[in-house]
Amino acid sequence: MKKENLEKLRKTYPFNLLSEEEFAEMTKEAKLLQFKKNEFLFHEDEEEIELYFLIEGLAKNILHKTNGEQFSVRYYYPGDIVGLMIMLAGGKMTFSVLALQNCETIKFKKSALLQVMTNNKAFSEIVLEGIGERMKTLYNEITRERNEEETENIPLFRTRVDAIMNKALIISANAPLVQAAKRLRDETETGLVVVDHNNHLLGTLTQRDLLQAIVTDQLNLCVKDVMNKNPYQAQYDSFCYDILSYFKDDHVDFIPITKQDKVIGVLTAESFLQLQDSNYIHMSHSVHHSHSVSQLKKLASVYNPIFINFVEELLSQNTYAYDVCELISNYNDKIHRQVIRLALKEMKQEGYGTPPINYCFIVMGSQGRKEQGFSTDQDNGFILDDYEHLSNKGEIETFFRIFAEKINRGLLTCGFPLCTGGIMAKEKKWRRSLNEWVKEVARWVRETDAEEIRNFTIFIDYRPIFGDFSLATKLREETTETIRKGKILQLLLMKDTIRFRVPLNPFGMITTSGKSKSINLKKAAIMQIVNGIRIFSIKNGIKDENTINRLNKLKKIEAFHPRDVNNAKTALHILMSLRLQNNVAQLRNGEDLSNELSLETMDKEEKKKLKEALSIAKRLQHMSELSFARKRGL
Repeated sequence: MKKENLEKLRKTYPFNLLSEEEFAEMTKEAKLLQFKKNEFLFHEDEEEIELYFLIEGLAKNILHKTNGEQFSVRYYYPGDIVGLMIMLAGGKMTFSVLALQNCETIKFKKSALLQVMTNNKAFSEIVLEGIGERMKTLYNEITRERNEEETENIPLFRTRVDAIMNKALIISANAPLVQAAKRLRDETETGLVVVDHNNHLLGTLTQRDLLQAIVTDQLNLCVKDVMNKNPYQAQYDSFCYDILSYFKDDHVDFIPITKQDKVIGVLTAESFLQLQDSNYIHMSHSVHHSHSVSQLKKLASVYNPIFINFVEELLSQNTYAYDVCELISNYNDKIHRQVIRLALKEMKQEGYGTPPINYCFIVMGSQGRKEQGFSTDQDNGFILDDYEHLSNKGEIETFFRIFAEKINRGLLTCGFPLCTGGIMAKEKKWRRSLNEWVKEVARWVRETDAEEIRNFTIFIDYRPIFGDFSLATKLREETTETIRKGKILQLLLMKDTIRFRVPLNPFGMITTSGKSKSINLKKAAIMQIVNGIRIFSIKNGIKDENTINRLNKLKKIEAFHPRDVNNAKTALHILMSLRLQNNVAQLRNGEDLSNELSLETMDKEEKKKLKEALSIAKRLQHMSELSFARKRGL
């Protein structure tokens, strides 16, 4: 075998724990072997199973059941030892391993590895512990999912609207009003949904609208003449607590539910009778009806004791922490939207008028991913409709500069600190037309450097929350493929994500810093998972910005094994729980918010869970580093 391959292996964990003699003994009969896509590294029918170190490619482990069924147990990524779990099972499990991509491996003699494990206790413990932790995490995840499926009574804060929505009654925009009235009378429903021939939402027609038409003697008109052309609507995967708050407004009778821009159902007030009420609904209603930023500040997440109690209660009921973070992000979205509405009102009062062109306000970073905790700053910007060709270009730029300054100032008042890196709408570089954004993304892909890459990682997780959402959709559509092909960009993203190493030493012990013996949960752990998943998503052209959704899509396209997806979700739940609990304690004690967690405040069980999560984060960081190296290898 080539000397350079052995040298790479020698530097790789856990082989770097071996003495020179032990490493030489284990590799003296090692061979470099290559397997093509869909070729077996080994099959269960083979009499002797050897061990392989995967240098390049992707392989799949297959379990063969006695009834002839087979299913995948895990994937192997560069840096994994293939066949070790089978060897330790002593032939009691029948496995095969299939190459999903062209693979390059180093093949070891099983007897040589066993001899080294016998002589080197530290090496043996690391190998065995890694297998044990992976199996334990998988078992816990499966058990938890099964228990929740059997016993959970879908409370308000965990239910998505598609679980309780009703069938939509559809009508054409050109139908006579009399026909619509008869339809509502016969079906005894609250309203009708008006759609085009592709089932895209055009508007709604309610009993209230029909009564207005009768009073004004307009029954000879068509549906399109009196329908509400800008109704409230919701995505099928929205949480119920977000949508229920709309029904506090007396003008909302029902809400169409859409999926991929097509109507799939409706919600009425009666849809929610099976679900419990919540303080969140009252807070959301109060946010929407705040008349000043000072009034809004009292409702903001970090200043609102009711909201803090609500989050703490959810955590105490073992709600997934990433779902709680989504709740916090959704609530912060409401604060942002009201700040924008108040800024628009000020612009008009001060003589600037209404926005001169279409625009979309976007949030980025953790809020863009819907993964916010209490300790967060502003990351936002504007996508403007193309305006450079217009004669009032200067006036447009002035309007949005002042508008953005008002928004950022209002958000600061509501507890969102200004971004120290200047990633805010008031900065010109974060306030661009659609065409200029497309050009900027292309420039990032083509010539970005290590300093700019951090701005890109925050930007790429953007999400629209106010204005013309189609501008954000167009930007995503026009840039996804460009980013997917940016191999140098992906390398820089990988290098950036390994700036902060997961604080676990080679022996699996947590390493801390400072007198308080703390770790930064965000930089040292959460972001290692988030960044790694982002890189794999970019590579596979996934357009979603949320980490959990990205994981689900990576599993669906078989870029990630279900076991790795479940482990990543488990780690995020543990780490985000600790972060939120730490933030709540800081808010209760009047301390400055931070992501620093002191191990001295943790009990034995909490430290055990933290170590488990850090182990998963370290594996994901290692996967990213190996899979996106300039030359695929060790």
